[in-house]
Amino acid sequence: MNAVALILIGWLAMALVMAAVWIVQRRTGDAGIVDVAWTFGVGILGASYALLGGDAPWERRLLVAAMIAVWALRLGSHVLWRVWTQPEDGRYVALKREWGAQAQRKLFRFFQYQAIGAVLFAIPLLFAARNTQALGWLDVLGLVMWLGAIVGEGLADRQLAAFRSQPGNRGRVCRDGLWRYSRHPNYFFEWLHWWAYVALAWFAPLGWVTILWPMMMLYFILRVTGIPPTEAQAVRSRGEAYRAYQRSTSPFFPWFPRESHG
Repeated sequence: MNAVALILIGWLAMALVMAAVWIVQRRTGDAGIVDVAWTFGVGILGASYALLGGDAPWERRLLVAAMIAVWALRLGSHVLWRVWTQPEDGRYVALKREWGAQAQRKLFRFFQYQAIGAVLFAIPLLFAARNTQALGWLDVLGLVMWLGAIVGEGLADRQLAAFRSQPGNRGRVCRDGLWRYSRHPNYFFEWLHWWAYVALAWFAPLGWVTILWPMMMLYFILRVTGIPPTEAQAVRSRGEAYRAYQRSTSPFFPWFPRESHG
């Protein structure tokens, strides 16, 4: 199918989904459901683009579709469980407080931006679907990066969940496992995940353009929707304990912590 048609259909579908999700969050009072919809949306669109969007060898198209589907299933299920079992994410609480009486109108717009974002981050799969080269070392490299990212992000999520499940850790900062080496190991491995599709799409026409996607993801993580609001909320809830963590631990790329926690 024509790539432009696939993108437009995907945008229309996601716009409708996000409108429905906005209605749901009005009833539940939890805007975090948008993250669930975004993740599953990227997975469904990406798998569809991989299977329908090009003439790459069927092995590559199936591989790419499986990779994005497994990523979405793991991350989406994790976020859905968090939405079901925990209070609303502090980032959305803060946004609603800031927006006041206009919160629902602005949330609708925000949800529609997420619909566009879901389509945008599914586009690298279209490039991979147009890579007609036989499977080779770059595909292996992409699969290895993907596997490392999935395992690493899953491990970071489990370590944080285990830490938070202990009542004695309330108000404390997790430094267990991967969280000793990065304040946001989950974000780091999420960023690594998007490099996998660069490798798989590299020999497609204009495949090098897919480098832009991990670059965009890095920008959003470091400057917009990732680290800044997450750390602002952490400082509000944990105070000096989190400031000490900021002084001792790498914000993103895993690295050995500085010895002083003070």
